[in-house]
Amino acid sequence: MGVFTSGSAGRSRSLKSVLGGIAVLGTSALILGGCAATTEEEPAGPAEDLTLTIGTILPQSGALAFLGPPEEAGVALAVQEINEAGTSLTVEAIYRDSGDTTTDTATVSVTDLLSQDVDAIIGAASSGVSFTVIDQITGAGVVHFSPANTSPDFTTYDDDGLYFRTAPSDLLQGEVLGNLIAEDGAATLGLLVLNDAYGTGLAAQLTSTFEAAGGEVVEEQLFNEGDTSFDSQISALTAANPDAIAVITFDQAKIVVPGLVGAGYPGENLYFVDGNLADYSADFETGLITGAKGTAPAPNLTDDFTDRLLAIDPDLDSFLYSSESYDATILIALAALAAGSTDGVDIASKLQEVSGGSGDGEKCTDFASCAQIIADGGIVDYDGPSGPITLNDAGDPTEATIGIFEYGDDNTYAGNRLN
Repeated sequence: MGVFTSGSAGRSRSLKSVLGGIAVLGTSALILGGCAATTEEEPAGPAEDLTLTIGTILPQSGALAFLGPPEEAGVALAVQEINEAGTSLTVEAIYRDSGDTTTDTATVSVTDLLSQDVDAIIGAASSGVSFTVIDQITGAGVVHFSPANTSPDFTTYDDDGLYFRTAPSDLLQGEVLGNLIAEDGAATLGLLVLNDAYGTGLAAQLTSTFEAAGGEVVEEQLFNEGDTSFDSQISALTAANPDAIAVITFDQAKIVVPGLVGAGYPGENLYFVDGNLADYSADFETGLITGAKGTAPAPNLTDDFTDRLLAIDPDLDSFLYSSESYDATILIALAALAAGSTDGVDIASKLQEVSGGSGDGEKCTDFASCAQIIADGGIVDYDGPSGPITLNDAGDPTEATIGIFEYGDDNTYAGNRLN
């Protein structure tokens, strides 16, 4: 799919197909140059036994509740493996709900976690929810680390150097999706967009890319979290009769998609995103969205990793953002070891380094081996199941993979395990 650049950032991208009538996997690597800081300091290493307390605000309820189980399983697996490694670091995890932007659940959860003196908070999944609590978390000197926030606005947010994420910015997903729709032959596009930081940010990049490819966005309809009727948006979109419609929603897709198809729009011309790429076998009539496509961050998960996740939660039916949650937890623990401290500011000062952002670390792919390098006085460069990670100065990952999926007759998409 070519090579593209944006400002000082260069991104390379390739696309490969996994056929069989169900899934197409596209990979897109995001490489940001000139962002890694170097240091002449010798690593401190752990000087004494440390207890690290991590809180989570992941969706147990609300519009992204389907992402909660794989994300919490990723954290739980990492905590288990860190504690089994037998190092000087012990991790305790406290799990709380993030809800969505229609409630103050996240604020209540963060207040509770801060009262328990957590050192880092993992979450939220929703960019909009994270924006409601980022000041509260970072203002307390606590690391705020999301496995799923994709809004580009976090890159430049004033977070005192305490916000990080393992999910790529939607500048990447929007570009992949825009090119995909254009390459599929669509000349006109309609957009249904959640009116929050996630939805509008992704829509803006999608629009820019699609129009740069020669397409035209002929209709864009917004809605707010908590809306339950979408009749006016559906009417406007179907009246415009675009070649394709991108549905940038969370679980509102369960209402919107049958509404669009019921109004006569072809289900095969719909495009999903990471916020709603889900199993709809129990929600839609057979064949409703056969041929529809969607995009989402898609690390190449091994069977070994997913089997370990299933040992944590045998009921998992999706692994979306599980590896990003696992890696966020491992990185926080390694940063605490490298700093010899569980203080949030100290952890933050080492997160870029242990991710490989300093450029001079020794590669390692599991907590135990990374911890040994630190104990021996070395610098680590951790690569996990979500990929190389390599955080930049803004706390963003500098490499990522975006998958392209296609729905089958059963309203599911293949590729939860990407091999």
